[in-house]
Amino acid sequence: MAKNLAAMNSLEERISALAKMAENFKERAAEIDEKGEFVYENIADLKNCGYTALTIPKVFGGQEISLYDYIRLQEVIAQGDGATALSIGWHMGVVRNMYENKWNPKVLAAVYERLHKGALINAAATEPQTGSPTRGGKPQTTAEKIGDKWVINGHKSFTTMSVVLDYFVVSASIKHTEEIGNFLICKENKGIRIEETWDSIALKGTGSHDVYFENVEVEQDNYVETLGGAKRINPWLLHIPACYLGIAGAAQKEAVQFAKSYAPNSITGTISELPSVRTKIGEMELKMLQAKYFLYSVSKTWDETKEEEKEHLLPQLSAAKLVVTNTAIEVVDLAMRIVGARSLSAKSPLQRYYRDIRAGLHNPPMDDMTIAQLAGYSLNQYKKD
Repeated sequence: MAKNLAAMNSLEERISALAKMAENFKERAAEIDEKGEFVYENIADLKNCGYTALTIPKVFGGQEISLYDYIRLQEVIAQGDGATALSIGWHMGVVRNMYENKWNPKVLAAVYERLHKGALINAAATEPQTGSPTRGGKPQTTAEKIGDKWVINGHKSFTTMSVVLDYFVVSASIKHTEEIGNFLICKENKGIRIEETWDSIALKGTGSHDVYFENVEVEQDNYVETLGGAKRINPWLLHIPACYLGIAGAAQKEAVQFAKSYAPNSITGTISELPSVRTKIGEMELKMLQAKYFLYSVSKTWDETKEEEKEHLLPQLSAAKLVVTNTAIEVVDLAMRIVGARSLSAKSPLQRYYRDIRAGLHNPPMDDMTIAQLAGYSLNQYKKD
């Protein structure tokens, strides 16, 4: 029986418990990747130890862990398996966001009651025709008010954990208006169809399939929020760079252990004593330190900043994702250069890390949007006197 993380008093205890669990994730990762299966067993383990409820707000009986604690724990999970970390990270963020976005208290109470028992939730926002919702495309999924219910019709792609979700948060255009809203849809609702289309070579275990909503009826209260207007800051998206930092850490460990054990007969000792290899090991460590300090610092700053001032942290949050994700890619590249051709063997986890780490470039916010955002921030900050 897994230890209950909610009963633990410190971050260090939780990290230690998750690290042991992550070793099991690592052992399962190759088979899951080879078969392209969803990480059922890993997610079940995280549910059983209470991890999936750690971001529930205190007013609803939860732990309400800090952003800093959250990204540290997500990084540990990713060291075992990136697909598991990215999958559960989306759930954990939505769990906190729906409270911060001020959903109907009655709806929140009902959902949190199930989440305490291990229910899973994620957003279904991306569509084939619109691409990432962060680009501003209007959903082709529609919501129409018929009688006292909303009727949802549409097609969502890249819906992570689709096969085990208990709730879908579905963005839809409101018919006969210009509004866009989010609707909470339970898996028990009739008209939900999942097509297992996920064929990516990266993060195969996320089960990010296509989901169709065909005349799905939802109650009025399940129209949970209207979208649009001022951009809302979502610090919980830092689970994305935390995931790729964890993958990079796993690659670093693999490469260093290889260097310390590989002893070709052309040299005396192991390759860890070669100047060229030591340089790469040092470069990896430097990059990991830079990425960790950036991500940890930004998350701590968020936790310590007054509520009314947090809106000014958006450039830092976006920059953390860009820097950490791209640095993680560089670390994996260095790890593979150390190991050499063996890193491309199907038996080596490095070839999986190489594929998985690239996915970070396609998670929000995108690099070009972050650079444009930082340019605007800088131009606004340094105005002419």
